[in-house]
Amino acid sequence: MTPDLTPLAIDRDLMFLDRTIGRLSYGCWRFPGTSDESVSEKIDAALSIGANLIDTAAIYGFGGAGFGEAETMLGRFISDRSSVRDEMVLVTKGGILPPLPYDSSADHLTASCEASLKRLQTDRVDVFLVHRPDNLTAHEEVAGALSALVKSGKARAVGVSNYTVEQTRALQSFLDVPLAVTQPEISAWACDALSNGMLDHAQATGSLPMAWSPLAAGALATGVKPSGGGEQRFANLISVLDRVAEENGTTRDCVALAWLLAHPAGIVPIIGTQSPDRIRSSAGAFDVTLNRQDWYAVYEASLGQKMP
Repeated sequence: MTPDLTPLAIDRDLMFLDRTIGRLSYGCWRFPGTSDESVSEKIDAALSIGANLIDTAAIYGFGGAGFGEAETMLGRFISDRSSVRDEMVLVTKGGILPPLPYDSSADHLTASCEASLKRLQTDRVDVFLVHRPDNLTAHEEVAGALSALVKSGKARAVGVSNYTVEQTRALQSFLDVPLAVTQPEISAWACDALSNGMLDHAQATGSLPMAWSPLAAGALATGVKPSGGGEQRFANLISVLDRVAEENGTTRDCVALAWLLAHPAGIVPIIGTQSPDRIRSSAGAFDVTLNRQDWYAVYEASLGQKMP
């Protein structure tokens, strides 16, 4: 039988919270230690390719410039360029409080969101996420805090990051608002979300899956394997990405992003490069022509085995 070589659909944008958002997001976790001028250049570059979903977190900056520093830097940009705020769909996260490490108590989540608003110099975030699950806070208490943030107008919507499917379901059972976002790690190298039910659950509930580290912390762009084993598997994955990139006249990082964009769950990869040129070149992912054979070739290389 002749394989189906029909190109897979890759949309450039989608509707979210009654807004049009780009299928690429920009993450601010590497802002601390850079300049305010560079922040402007990076946000402008992201917006120029339609990446208007801007992701940050209270913890970004801890261990270096300081807790909350990424939000503070983004807040200065928002203050200086107030007209740009309405172009953004702003996402932040709370619940990590070193050295505990996690605290999702109602008081802390509320205080965390309020502190984020001050640092961001805005009166609301579009989405507030629980950054990581806290085993010592009941889902009912977390739900109460999230619902209150939405009712107060401090957050238009809420969601979770790094939650399992069962943790997500448990939290949702106590919420009177939907979990609008789930934010797991997803890349062509770390693709557990494709098999552990996370993306299936996102499709079933209509939540938006935002993929953190979509290029495996840059490894899929540089070709330098992350720490740990799997040398041959990684080499095979890079080989497949390079083959598709050559056929498309593009780069392997654009192919790796296109691979995520082609999934029907509507994955929004969070790109985190500090180079405005590379931010802009990420839009090349929309020009990649993938078919089912290509997509599964990448998946099989990542798994290290053929599909059954």
